[in-house]
Amino acid sequence: MGADFDIVISGGGVAGLTAAAVMGAEGFRVLCLDPAPPVTEATAAGADLRTTAFLQPAQALLAEAGLWDHFAEHAAPLRIMRIVDAGGPEPEPRVIRDFDSTDISDLPFGWNLPNWLLRREILARLEALPNVTFRPGTGSSSLFTREAHAIVGLSDGSRVKTRLVLAADGRNSPMRQAAGIGVSTRRYGQKALAFSVSHPEPHDNISTEIHRSGGPFTLVPLPDHEGRHCSAVVWMEDGPRVQELAALEVPDFEAEMNRRSCQILGPLTLRSRRSVWPITTQVADHMSGERLALMAEAAHVVPPIGAQGLNMSLGDLRCLRDLARAAPDRLGDAQMMAAYDRARHREVQIRAAGIDALNRASQISAQPLRDLRAAGLDALYAAAPVRKVLMQMGLGAKG
Repeated sequence: MGADFDIVISGGGVAGLTAAAVMGAEGFRVLCLDPAPPVTEATAAGADLRTTAFLQPAQALLAEAGLWDHFAEHAAPLRIMRIVDAGGPEPEPRVIRDFDSTDISDLPFGWNLPNWLLRREILARLEALPNVTFRPGTGSSSLFTREAHAIVGLSDGSRVKTRLVLAADGRNSPMRQAAGIGVSTRRYGQKALAFSVSHPEPHDNISTEIHRSGGPFTLVPLPDHEGRHCSAVVWMEDGPRVQELAALEVPDFEAEMNRRSCQILGPLTLRSRRSVWPITTQVADHMSGERLALMAEAAHVVPPIGAQGLNMSLGDLRCLRDLARAAPDRLGDAQMMAAYDRARHREVQIRAAGIDALNRASQISAQPLRDLRAAGLDALYAAAPVRKVLMQMGLGAKG
């Protein structure tokens, strides 16, 4: 039997590494496992070119764990969330509505960072935590639980004993499967293209979602680079269309993305490779088991709308951190795991259903329904109390 730990985290993506930093900052002995070494350079093979917008509650958690100091200088603030309906006969803006963070707070809605950079900066923080061990290249292969502890089998043939297993090992989570926890899945026939662009017009810290059909085309602010204004793009479309776009030569692809973007920031220039990601909604039947807590994509997968994905994951982590902080001697016991499931599972189900509805609305191709969508956006925006509640719900302050 290998060393004992308080927490073994299965999964070293952004969520798993963040969990290691947060729980390590609480003084717990943490082992974080991932079968693949993290890619921490944008140009390296396998780099995650998506970006993450940390909303206000997530930023507060990161600051408490000593992570925000590593992120702040690289982050682009998101002060306005702009929704554009371009669902008319021609791809041009016909309804533009701004949700302004100053209506509800002195702070931005959030701060945007590239995922590959997050991995690099979180690893730098973990090096300063002597009670945290990160083992890239080693995964979790088996789970054996008893009332008092869990035994995790590792891919190198060794085993470790722990009080809590935290599954942050993705939508096909080996730990969730080992615990026999099922999932409910909805598929849309969509995929997403992720890439970065430069553009002549400044983004002014505005995140812009452009709705036409197939899914939103979202421009998220990045810091200027080499004198150029830059944004990250997530372009959701029907799966076959995404494969066509991914295969286009750069000039042809740029022509297509400029048509789809309505050139809201002027002509876009592709500045990275294009990566393709599947779009599904998936929610686990339970978010805990014996000595096991599910978080992030092991617990819930949602389409990339409204910056909800990783922020829901950090909501999971905040809940676990608070439960562990309140009763560290009961870490991972049945009472704590039941409390975690009660606190998170229903909220996750509600948010996933809301994002599912928004995504289905953004996919609409029939012109009369696109017109109805535009009218609905106008109506929601026109009522100031409704607009504020929507913004607060987006931040996780309500609902």
